[in-house]
Amino acid sequence: MTLQLDWPSEVVDRLTEEAKKKGLSLDAYLLQAVLHDQDAHDQAANGVPPDDTEKRRRWAEAGARILEMQRRVKPDPEGWTSRDYINFGRR
Repeated sequence: MTLQLDWPSEVVDRLTEEAKKKGLSLDAYLLQAVLHDQDAHDQAANGVPPDDTEKRRRWAEAGARILEMQRRVKPDPEGWTSRDYINFGRR
């Protein structure tokens, strides 16, 4: 199959440089990028998020747990820091 793209020359130059750094032709580099993106899309559709998405989800959950603890725990009269709440939650 042949695909023709009409991209600005600076985009083509940048992609060509990235391909050379990886030791690939521009065609192989673009194919690899498309297939990698498709794999990530397939994993997300099957309920398996990509690594970066999984990390962000865990960070968001941890932040939500910390905020919930801050609502439940009566603050120290001297004032607790975020680190104090984190350490309290680890007990």
